Amino acid sequence: MLGTIINALAVLSGSSIGLLMRKSIGDDLKGKLLSVIGLFTLYLGVDMMLRSERPLGLIIGLLSGTYIGHMMKLDERLERISNIRNKSAEGLLVPFLTFCIGPMTVIGSLRDGMGDPSIILAKSVMDGFSSIAFASAFGFSVVLSAIPLLLFQGSLSLLGRFIGDSLPLSALEEMTAVGGIILLGLALRILGIKKMDVADMLPSLIITPLISQFL
Repeated sequence: MLGTIINALAVLSGSSIGLLMRKSIGDDLKGKLLSVIGLFTLYLGVDMMLRSERPLGLIIGLLSGTYIGHMMKLDERLERISNIRNKSAEGLLVPFLTFCIGPMTVIGSLRDGMGDPSIILAKSVMDGFSSIAFASAFGFSVVLSAIPLLLFQGSLSLLGRFIGDSLPLSALEEMTAVGGIILLGLALRILGIKKMDVADMLPSLIITPLISQFL
């Protein structure tokens, strides 16, 4: 858990610096920064999506997970929280998904739970610098993304402590692919192309790796 705690602190530190920088950035530059983040999110999503080797399990997992997320009204609840706090939902989702979905996060967190935080510590440096840019564009909501990061990576660390060596690599790859597709939907929102309810898709991150082991 040590690496995960340091990772969350790095995001808090970086986003705090970004908030200070945000005050000196005009609206025109903020819009350009958002466009760059949208394009980067699009690139990252495509790169991650192509890691899947079990497309049937991927689509079934996405459909099942999105149905569950819709029934749980995840996107609606996230929007409500964002509106109450007057913060953008994208400011929570973009950093969280960028920081937390990918082989480095999953494997690093599992290794952290097994007593080796080196991968997560390296990731913490990258996340700290990335959070500066995110906070400059999205504002205070990026600070809040440290909370789901701590919960998600902390859960993986605990999992790694008990069964880290027995998890199949293919399950991690399918989780990465699902994360990539969610990022693609998020990129469409950021770029103003289509408002997709990407939070409803989040349960797919858990369901797809399980389904893919049988297909």
